[in-house]
Amino acid sequence: MKKLVMVAATALALTGCAVQRFDLQPATQDAAAYNDSQSFWVYGVGQTEEVDAAKVCGGAKKVQRVETQVTAANAALTFVTLGIYAPRQIRVFCIR
Repeated sequence: MKKLVMVAATALALTGCAVQRFDLQPATQDAAAYNDSQSFWVYGVGQTEEVDAAKVCGGAKKVQRVETQVTAANAALTFVTLGIYAPRQIRVFCIR
């Protein structure tokens, strides 16, 4: 039992967080105008989700940054479900 817990803890520790960040304008906002979780299945292979950042910010010139992130909680859910469910966070930051 101890060995199983050690293997699970090691595997969870090795699943780090990942962020893809696209900066379009200099940073002015720390709070996201849009923050949502997207659901992917079977590690998200061949799946896409779209968010219209220009619509969220009220115009393409007002988009500051777009980022997707696999948080520790997302990584834990992916690990527990053996990759069947793999959520990701998406955030859109706007210039105000």
